[in-house]
Amino acid sequence: MDALWVTLLLVVLVVALVLRWLRPTWYWMTFGVTFAAIRVLVRYRSVMDACGLTVPPSRWRLALARVANRPVPESRSPRILRLRPTSTGLVLRLKLRPGQDAFDFSASSDRLRHSFALHNVVSREIRSGVVELRMTGYDVLKRVRMPSDPPTEVLRVPVALREDGAVHHRDYRQVPHALNVGATKSGKSVYQRTLVAGLAPRNVALVGIDCKNGVELSPLAARFTALADSPAEAADLLAALVQYMGRVYQVIRAEQRISVALPDAEITADIWDLPAHLRPVPVVLLVDEVAELALAANKAEEIRRDQIVTDLVRLAQLGRAAGIHLEICGQRFGSELGKGITMLRAQLTGRTAHRVNDETSANMAFGDISPDAVLAAVQIDKDRPGTAVAGDSSGGWSRIRAPHTSLRQAVDVCNAHAHRTPEIPELEPFRPVLPARVLIGTVHQPKAASAPAF
Repeated sequence: MDALWVTLLLVVLVVALVLRWLRPTWYWMTFGVTFAAIRVLVRYRSVMDACGLTVPPSRWRLALARVANRPVPESRSPRILRLRPTSTGLVLRLKLRPGQDAFDFSASSDRLRHSFALHNVVSREIRSGVVELRMTGYDVLKRVRMPSDPPTEVLRVPVALREDGAVHHRDYRQVPHALNVGATKSGKSVYQRTLVAGLAPRNVALVGIDCKNGVELSPLAARFTALADSPAEAADLLAALVQYMGRVYQVIRAEQRISVALPDAEITADIWDLPAHLRPVPVVLLVDEVAELALAANKAEEIRRDQIVTDLVRLAQLGRAAGIHLEICGQRFGSELGKGITMLRAQLTGRTAHRVNDETSANMAFGDISPDAVLAAVQIDKDRPGTAVAGDSSGGWSRIRAPHTSLRQAVDVCNAHAHRTPEIPELEPFRPVLPARVLIGTVHQPKAASAPAF
């Protein structure tokens, strides 16, 4: 009988080790979550005390102890409201004691991680007096597996997985413009491919500027309404996009419906409250290697460069209401690129920094937002391509990692949804010419996809 129990125990141990190596999510749901929950509950009071997250007893408790001739009461820890397991970790919700601050828990997150023997701890304030600790039981970003999530909103695209196991979305309605920086081989192009593949099935016009002779974006041309592969073409394309933005604003102005006979809710100042038959398709402008647009070697190129930066700043300042959104990518994005660059950067609310080669590059993305995010961006391992730090102008940030999307996968998605590519008259001269495909001895030239024009 004893031998049977020993054999069973060995089998369970082997199964646990195999699951931990091959299927960390299964291991966590079967074994890890139980052990972690017990560990957190048993160590809770001592960990809170060691991390300085307790408060001394109140005066009335001290007075009551003196009157009753009892020992001095111990310091009080935050009260546990809820401990909830998830597929990647635990969620611990705490009620703060009087005098405590949510920042104390955020500053102690690394000590809490070590004390509870978990992979990561992230703190956030739920409401006044309530803090939530999202604790990850294993390295979620080691093998990124995006959950199957059908599209619900046109401009909300899942692009990566956060370190707490949640899906990171690129939401253009909430964050209209974004900056994406990173060194060579840091995963910046893969992130961009994932974004394009996520936008391809949606009712969106994609406009690209790729000054590397189009090697990054031209394979995806079947889904692009307009594409420029040189600074000269980019200048003309941006001028046409500004002209298109002016036409959209004329439509909005004509359809604002400002009348005393209409309720205020029907008055509009952007494209989203326009009638469906008048609403133009949203436009996402992707700029790869923005530094190539800002460099100038002579006077003529300097004039063109100033015009390009001016148009980008104008689109960033005015484009949101017209449904125009910017996704600016580059290795560096600092004041050394010339005048107007810092003004453009100030308009880019979303910030994503992949691995960078120096702290200065990280400061270009997060220096005006969060010093902690700068430190996190510098510490990204070179053996973890695709890992990045994502934040916005509110100061919040998190580590993310995009799934590996090969160029072949992105091309297949764009080709499958080429019929969704809308036509915009102002951008028609920049419509990419699709290459001929050889099919069993015959040459087939795909027709340009068409969609309702605006």
